[in-house]
Amino acid sequence: MKYFFVLGTNATLSVAELAAVLNLQNFRLLAVDFLTAETERELNVADLMKGLGGMIKIGRVAAEIKSGNDLRLSEAVKQVAEAKQLKNTGGKFNFGLSDYGRRAFNKKDLGLKLKKYFSDEKISSRFVISREKTLSSVVVTQNKLLKNGVEIILAADGDNVLIGETLGVQPFKDLSLRDYGRPARDDLSGMLPPKLAQIMINLAQINDNNAVIIDPFCGSGTILSEAIIMGYKNLFGSDISLKAIQDTRKNISWTKELYKINDFKLKLLVKNAVDLSKFIKSGSADAIVTEPYLGPQRGMISFASVIKNLEELYSSAIKEFAKVLKPQGRLIMIWPLFYGQKPITPDYTGFKIINPVPEELRKSEFIKKTGRETIVYGRLGQKVYREVVVMEKI
Repeated sequence: MKYFFVLGTNATLSVAELAAVLNLQNFRLLAVDFLTAETERELNVADLMKGLGGMIKIGRVAAEIKSGNDLRLSEAVKQVAEAKQLKNTGGKFNFGLSDYGRRAFNKKDLGLKLKKYFSDEKISSRFVISREKTLSSVVVTQNKLLKNGVEIILAADGDNVLIGETLGVQPFKDLSLRDYGRPARDDLSGMLPPKLAQIMINLAQINDNNAVIIDPFCGSGTILSEAIIMGYKNLFGSDISLKAIQDTRKNISWTKELYKINDFKLKLLVKNAVDLSKFIKSGSADAIVTEPYLGPQRGMISFASVIKNLEELYSSAIKEFAKVLKPQGRLIMIWPLFYGQKPITPDYTGFKIINPVPEELRKSEFIKKTGRETIVYGRLGQKVYREVVVMEKI
């Protein structure tokens, strides 16, 4: 089966996450935010969207036609909408169109023709439009296009046009609630976005829900909370700050209540990450997923001094991580990248850096990596970017 994936703002991270989670073939990155791939089995899109931080939409490719035939395109769009309308039991049928990639389509003309077709068939319908080129997850959700309608996707692929049907969109309400609604936030120290936490967990490629996952710089518990929501059962968190552990407890309790999840084990300790092997059994962890202290975020900064101190801290911590991880266990770690400064270079002896992007996409113009095969996450204008480093124990 052929599916399309609308990627998040960081295409490289989104592609890497997708490849880590799903066994896909024949990747084609048609635009910075649009990818197609094939799979031998049908995907459970609703469940996937709950745990993929880098996906905006997922859907199936329903048809492929040669470009330049407007009549055939209109007919293909009608067929997709008609098939979905026949399943509709919710009264008025809502539909919308989005197009991705370099080529623009006359969505207004296609939509009005589809509206006329439904009118002629005595079917009550509404054409959902947006000022943007594509319908957002918010528009798709609020207009019930997944339940009582359809969003039709158009994308050019060389001489062909792909026509797709959206099956799932990012759960933006849930993600916003987990980001801004949790009881304990520490804006001063910096907050890891839940979406990025999900991506990091997925990059660890943990195939067993009973695997042991450690976050030794747990902060306010974002990674641990997301791991619980994603179904992982054995978690350990530590931080040198008592306040951080208290915040983590508050946020985990809130998460448990919000999602009614109790079937997991979590241990939290006020400990220094550079002493990890003193309280974690050697070779017992399946994965370590963590964002450590990234240095001061405000005020006058002596970058040379900060970078030196962080390199020493990270080098000591990574040495401990190597002791407690199982062979081939993965370490997913954030390193800060200070604007205008040299990259931080801690000693990661015992590990090798993994390029998580599928080999067939590594030369794409839309894939952006550092010289050491890591991925930078952040927005233009930030003073401190996040460098996502995927490592495997040697």
